[in-house]
Amino acid sequence: MIVWNTIKTFFGNYVLISAVLGWFIAQFLKIFTGAAETKKFHIKHMFSNGGMPSSHSATVMALCIACAIQEGVASPYFAITAVLAIIVMNDASGVRYETGEQAKIINRITRELFSGKSEEINTGLKELVGHTPFQVLMGAILGIAVAIGYGFLVGQL
Repeated sequence: MIVWNTIKTFFGNYVLISAVLGWFIAQFLKIFTGAAETKKFHIKHMFSNGGMPSSHSATVMALCIACAIQEGVASPYFAITAVLAIIVMNDASGVRYETGEQAKIINRITRELFSGKSEEINTGLKELVGHTPFQVLMGAILGIAVAIGYGFLVGQL
């Protein structure tokens, strides 16, 4: 009985489920946006970092908006999640994006230095680690839509 109540309480947590749904839907959409970009349909796109839309942005915006809906914009919960969202989205399109751009350059230099000696190259650096501002914006819009849509679905709105 205690376990069942815990499970019901967990899945009844509107704020948490909104954030998880935001992440999941963004990752699921990457299958299709990745296929449009690479012209190949791969389920592996769902498990990638970077890409369109930003699942980081979708997650933190769904969390933030769900807190605003449930607790109000004057609550400390909303304040914490709003600051978190700003930091995460700035990082996703700033530091992490630049890291990916640097990885592209390092990989190109490595390929040129070791051309013809492929046994000396183990693996390249991961290039898709961040997001463009547009990808972050689309993730944020998705997160807002998820929190509002799920809010209507479960009677929060």
